[in-house]
Amino acid sequence: MGQRDRMFKVLVVGDATVGKTSLVQRYANDSFNRHYKSTVGVDFALKVVQWSESETVRLQLWDIAGQERFTSMTRLYYREASACVIMFDVTNVSTFSSCQRWKQDLDSKLVLPDGSPVPCLLLGNKCDLSPWAVSREEVDRFSKENGFSGWVETSVKENKNINESMRVLIEKMMSSSAGHGSSSSAGSGDYINIKETSPPGWACC
Repeated sequence: MGQRDRMFKVLVVGDATVGKTSLVQRYANDSFNRHYKSTVGVDFALKVVQWSESETVRLQLWDIAGQERFTSMTRLYYREASACVIMFDVTNVSTFSSCQRWKQDLDSKLVLPDGSPVPCLLLGNKCDLSPWAVSREEVDRFSKENGFSGWVETSVKENKNINESMRVLIEKMMSSSAGHGSSSSAGSGDYINIKETSPPGWACC
């Protein structure tokens, strides 16, 4: 059996300063810098994952600026994306409130070929900081009500749940592209317990 190469475009959206650029750099290059400049427009990174013995997954990560003045461009940026990550800062309630606007914007501009929403993970970043400005119950309810595939708490700084949450997203994209779109991609919105999701033999290159 020959190697299969899959390419997926993944959007990373959310308000400014929630950690989108840090997430992309941590995941793609395993680097962290606390002094990133605000993204202007859109940045890109490529991550190659050896998904199985016969499949390589290439993720094209689109880090989209969080400032209001760039949202008119999002239709262009969203085109042909296979999945999305919407991020907020768990210590900043306004970034959490904005997630609803980001999700509505996404759903109004992008659907899978079968018409169902693209898989979308909600990431509560900076979970190493306290106090949280929202409760886990609130995030759970919000994730379910707004059609997310699920949500994960992350800390880009401490590299907590970054590879794991992206692996969950790859699983969603793989099942969507295999034609199981509507059932798996809409998701239940539940908190994703990372410890329970590791497939055997998963490795990242």
